[in-house]
Amino acid sequence: MEIKTLIPRGGDDTLRIGDSDDLVVMENFGALPKGKLRLNNQGLIVICTEGMAQFDYDGQQIRLRKNDLFLYMAHSVASNFMSSPDFNCRQIWFTRSELWSIDMHGKVSLADLTYLKQHPTVHLTPDDVTLLDGYFQLLCRRMRDRSPQLYPDIVRSLVSTMMLEMLCMMRRDEQQEAVSKDTENTNPSVHKRLLTDRFIHLVEQSDGRIRKVDDFARQLNVTPKYLSTILKETINRRPSMMIEHFTMEAIERRLRYTDMTMQEIAYDLQFPNASFFGKYFKEHTGMTPLEYRKKFQE
Repeated sequence: MEIKTLIPRGGDDTLRIGDSDDLVVMENFGALPKGKLRLNNQGLIVICTEGMAQFDYDGQQIRLRKNDLFLYMAHSVASNFMSSPDFNCRQIWFTRSELWSIDMHGKVSLADLTYLKQHPTVHLTPDDVTLLDGYFQLLCRRMRDRSPQLYPDIVRSLVSTMMLEMLCMMRRDEQQEAVSKDTENTNPSVHKRLLTDRFIHLVEQSDGRIRKVDDFARQLNVTPKYLSTILKETINRRPSMMIEHFTMEAIERRLRYTDMTMQEIAYDLQFPNASFFGKYFKEHTGMTPLEYRKKFQE
């Protein structure tokens, strides 16, 4: 059975902002899903607090032990779950739209996403555990007390800061793993990684205006087929998926934070016309651009 949508459970140890499932914090979570998990609009942070668990994650075998942190990214596939009887963890669920609300899209680049995709787990040091435990306890306390007028903003600010701390922890070994560009021609794995990094940089620079794999391959002086093969090997993603990801971020940013008309957005992002732009957006979100803007500007 493939699970594509999963609603976080309720209960005293499960906290939300209002009744929304866009941001859910779970203090204790011992159960693991059955079947194959592929969530299209949700990310998930897991901190193992007791026991151990094992599962497959996009071709990698993941083993979680006490004080391991794991990040599940949307569209990834997790399956073959197993855990010890005493397994327990803390979890933070978040949707794509919630990342905008807590302002993480402006702080995490596609390069970050690529690295996190390749390195979804990190073992926390004692100092890490103490730091995150303090954040988690404060976050839960603030989510239970809904009296402050700015309660949602306080919660999102805490989550944003906590996520940035986690990002630092997950990326702290990156400099040690970096390899000099001088070895690119003699080390095939370095060449592949550098090509992937260059592709991601070009996608970021395009800001949603270039949406054809062929155009990026031409800039990199490789064939589209070769580019697709390299991205599959390095980050297990198709080039088109990365392009769509950043294009949607560019659109959502304009819909949420500007008063540009649909025609102006279509022109700015080099869509043929507003009608084509509207169809593209609805195919990816299930909403028209106007419905999306209304939802997040109310």
